[in-house]
Amino acid sequence: MLTLAYIGNGKSTNRYHLPYVLIRPEFRVKRIFERRLKEDWDRIDGVDYVDDKETIYDDPEIDLVVITTPPATHYDLAKEALERGKHVLLEKPFTQSLDQAEDLFTLAKEKGLFIQAYQNRRFDSDFLTVQKVIESGKLGQVQEVEMHFDYFRPQVPLETPKYQRMDSFVYGHACHTLDQVISYFGKPKSYTYDVKQLLGPGRMNDYFDIDLFYQSPLKVSVKSSYFRIKPRPSFVVYGDRGCFIKASKDKQETDLKHFYLPGPDHPDFGIDQVEDYGQVTYLDTQGIYHEEKVVSQVGDYGRLYDGVYASLVEGEEKLVKDQETLAQIAMLEAVTQDLS
Repeated sequence: MLTLAYIGNGKSTNRYHLPYVLIRPEFRVKRIFERRLKEDWDRIDGVDYVDDKETIYDDPEIDLVVITTPPATHYDLAKEALERGKHVLLEKPFTQSLDQAEDLFTLAKEKGLFIQAYQNRRFDSDFLTVQKVIESGKLGQVQEVEMHFDYFRPQVPLETPKYQRMDSFVYGHACHTLDQVISYFGKPKSYTYDVKQLLGPGRMNDYFDIDLFYQSPLKVSVKSSYFRIKPRPSFVVYGDRGCFIKASKDKQETDLKHFYLPGPDHPDFGIDQVEDYGQVTYLDTQGIYHEEKVVSQVGDYGRLYDGVYASLVEGEEKLVKDQETLAQIAMLEAVTQDLS
């Protein structure tokens, strides 16, 4: 069993972490730190809520510190936890800069400790289904992949008076989609980008379009906007024999927002309905035309924690590799270099 402590007690901890950890017997949550003790979220029986981080660092029972605080605090808190001898699981975006990320990985290595980014969206249903379709061979050689993460939330950029890198759309959302691309296709040979402030200079970054180029002819495009009243499909994959379109996104986040949580009481948690299934259209090797619904894979953000357990207890390789995180952070830093 791994004993955990959380630094941060907001939406991330309570919505995207604890519902998955609490149903896994391999984990025990002992403490949760927040700067000002308040009860915005329901208290969990048996968990000690504290406003002093020292109670975490001084406790030899605590194996892993999970940091879910605002992104600008990630580097300092992760470095502090490592220096105090704790393994670290760090929310995304991992750090503000490549230098910070490299420093944390170097420090962890020097101390013989584990640190990894919490890239839970590797286990989105739609992303897992895309992999299943590609690996089926029905599309032939994959030529192009389009990934969209759209919202119609104009109030977010409209109510954000100034630009800050760590609060930008690309840092907050491309950290999901770029990680998906890098985890499956690897580091690109090159990339181009169009990262905008649609409301003008000095305002929040609210749009991005990043094209990643691999061995010809493969191109993967990651696109997002806060101003899409009708969102684009979550995934479109083109091959030389067919295409796959998955219109709707993974349902886990929607269920979590409605406090419909994973576990035996909700066996249909995060499960796509028939109308949510993607469609593959292709010519088979005999030249026969097919249109087929594809049953969605089951998403499970808790699989990220399964990977952490496998690394710390069973000695397996980290699920999210250091070089994958470094590649992502380098890209995030580069595509925002001209924004202000």
